[in-house]
Formats: sequence, C-alpha cells, structure tokens
Amino acid sequence: MEKINKADKYLRAKKKVEEIRGFYGNLTAYLIVIPVLAWFNYRTTDFPWVIFPAVGWGLGVILNGLCAFGYSPILGKNWEERKIKEYMSDNQF
Repeated sequence: MEKINKADKYLRAKKKVEEIRGFYGNLTAYLIVIPVLAWFNYRTTDFPWVIFPAVGWGLGVILNGLCAFGYSPILGKNWEERKIKEYMSDNQF
C-alpha cells in the first residue's frame, strides 16, 4: 500500500511540474512574441491591433498560471482530486 501511495504521489507531482513548466513556456513565448508584434504594429499601421492578441493571449497565460499553481476560480481548489475520489468510491461507476 505504501508503494502505491508513493507511486501515486510521484505521478501527481510529475504532472504538476509539467503543468508549471508548460506555464513558464507559455509565458516566455508571450513575453517574446507580443513585443515583436508591437514593434511590427508600430512600423506598419496607426491602428493598435496588437492590443487584441496581447489581451487574448494574456488572459490565456493568466488562466494557465492559475491552473498550474493550483487555483481554479471556477471549480475550486482540488476539484479534480475530489471527483476522482468520488468516482472511485462509487460502486455504480
């Protein structure tokens, strides 16, 4: 039983680290691409269209970070874990 708990804990920790690494990759790409788009926008037109991808992608980065660090504004903290335990204890499932 102890080995199962350690293996499960390891898999959950590995998943969490992958989520955090994905967030940092997304954030890094955002911090590189948006300034390039802003420069391109500045050089080509007077309309500030760079605002649209900056805001849209920025919201995605924020939501990705919230999920990666364990905060889920919609489902609450540890929602996934609670649902897994619920299904595991359900004999009908």
